[in-house]
Amino acid sequence: MTSLLRIELRKLLTYSTFWILLALQCSLLFIFFYARGHVQVNGQMAGATLYQFPKLWMHLTYVSSFLNLIPAILIIILVTDEYTFRTLRQQVIDGFSRANLVQGKYAVVLLVAVLLSLYLLLLGLGFGLYFSPSSGGGGMFTEVQSILYYLVQLVGYMSMAMLVAFLLRKTGLAILAFMAYSLIIERLIQWQMPDSIDKYFPMKAMGALVQNPHKELEQMVLGASDFLTPLQATVPVVLYVSLFCFLSYQVLRMRDL
Repeated sequence: MTSLLRIELRKLLTYSTFWILLALQCSLLFIFFYARGHVQVNGQMAGATLYQFPKLWMHLTYVSSFLNLIPAILIIILVTDEYTFRTLRQQVIDGFSRANLVQGKYAVVLLVAVLLSLYLLLLGLGFGLYFSPSSGGGGMFTEVQSILYYLVQLVGYMSMAMLVAFLLRKTGLAILAFMAYSLIIERLIQWQMPDSIDKYFPMKAMGALVQNPHKELEQMVLGASDFLTPLQATVPVVLYVSLFCFLSYQVLRMRDL
């Protein structure tokens, strides 16, 4: 997979859309957390409360999960551009198997997920030490496993987006279909299902990986709902990622490029 990633990197390093979307994700995260931390509450900056270790990690990952659509759109664009410019066909002519094509894109998914997770880790350390210097960084890594769950969640989102892109081939259509399913269709289906079943649906399982720091308040307003714990959600999400990659391969295998 390392050699496949090197080939993908040759395309990405000169691809402005890749860098623009990554920069957009990173910029939005920084701007939001900076602005949120500098809000004045009773004469004190909110960051002094929100960005205390170790609860900071749950706040950061939960809010960051709302921007998962950006890396998902990035993967859709990368896959559909391969059809637009017929580079998938050229790679097969050059001797790559269709499994290699999926593995290459999956390597990109892992790379983007790792880069964004590392960025969030550094962001958390920076904000935590800035807003609570008196703590001396005590307990800064106590809840840091939230970053790992966030990484798994990113891989899940982008793997699903990759499958949708391979299925539909057209950038705009694939983005609309992914947004429709993730934001509307699955939720409509969940309303018709008992919690004991719908908690295993792809988007709800992925959402359970990153906990809401205000879960109790949310349940008071919206009513109690059954969710998997992050550890419990890891198994179905990993299974979904494997399924999405397998289906992506099957789509490529059965279709002409």
